[in-house]
Amino acid sequence: LSTAPKPDCRPPPVRGKVAIMLIRRETPADQAAIHAVHSEAFRREPGVTPIEAPLVDELRADGDLINPLSLVAVRDGAVVGHVCCSRARLGADPAIAVGLGPLGVLPAHQKSGVGSALVHAVVGAADALGHGLVVLLGDPAYYSRFGFVTASDLSITAPDPQWGPHFQARTLAAYEPTQAGAFEYAPAFSRI
Repeated sequence: LSTAPKPDCRPPPVRGKVAIMLIRRETPADQAAIHAVHSEAFRREPGVTPIEAPLVDELRADGDLINPLSLVAVRDGAVVGHVCCSRARLGADPAIAVGLGPLGVLPAHQKSGVGSALVHAVVGAADALGHGLVVLLGDPAYYSRFGFVTASDLSITAPDPQWGPHFQARTLAAYEPTQAGAFEYAPAFSRI
């Protein structure tokens, strides 16, 4: 046995208002917490489950949730945020693009960098997996800071033309300008 001192594996202390956070892949044990995150993050009226919570469950059940792109944010041992990407089709290609969403953060942790950390992590992971594009429906004022642009600027057609500038795409290292055409989300999106 080694008598060398063991490295200190504890997280560094919290200074000021910065809280220690870990972004990691979801595990089966996280599923109930992920459902709760989306239920709270998107709740519009008391007692009504927003569509985003069961959407993640359906994507998972259908086999369309891409496991390495389903990430949780953990603070003090609790899941406080979640983002995922699912299989999608761009034109005739069933693999080059992924659909991002939903992205949810518990209300008490919103506006503290959790959502931004999740978006940066999932975009980086999608790039590392060799995808060419990440596509989403969301607020351009929020997502433009991560390099998302109106998808039509890249000749990507939204499933619903009324989505306009809210339908956005982010190119990755494997992107080629020929990757264009009609975008289709995984089937679970059409059931919501």
